[in-house]
Amino acid sequence: MIVLASGSPRRKSLLESIGLDFTVYIPDVDESHEPEEAPSELCRRLSRLKAEAGAVAYPDAIVIAADTIVVIDGEILGKPSGREDAARMLRKLSGREHEVITGVSVAYDGRVVTEDIHTLVKFRELSESEISAYLETGEPYDKAGAYAVQGKGALLIEGINGDYYNVVGLPLCTLGRMLETLGGRLT
Repeated sequence: MIVLASGSPRRKSLLESIGLDFTVYIPDVDESHEPEEAPSELCRRLSRLKAEAGAVAYPDAIVIAADTIVVIDGEILGKPSGREDAARMLRKLSGREHEVITGVSVAYDGRVVTEDIHTLVKFRELSESEISAYLETGEPYDKAGAYAVQGKGALLIEGINGDYYNVVGLPLCTLGRMLETLGGRLT
């Protein structure tokens, strides 16, 4: 049995797109940022906590968990708190490159493996009217960094250097390798 320890519809969709049969479990994990914690450490810690919570709920399953953040100028851009916060994030990303980091953890048979994957994303220059129009779509509000690469947010992106699926929220190639390390497979 495979369990996705995440309520993310994007992660669910990615696993469905590769034909994986799995159960969704939404762990109750404190996602606050520890003082002095580096962004990659935060992603790894949160994904591990989610995987461990899933392993307690489903002790015989392979549990997959992830946590994705956007980082620019050392600032972690999580999910926006509202329209103004989303607009602020999009203005900050406009015309610039930022980093998307996903911590991925897989728990199985009493073991947990964790990795962090980094991808660079370059936004094109955005006008205030373009930012406002994108906010009107409703898409930015439940996404780290206030955009969805797999949706209308694709129109904002000039380039990606790294794993596209990492930007969506679950780097499938890395996940497949991690599962093989624990004796499982995606295919």
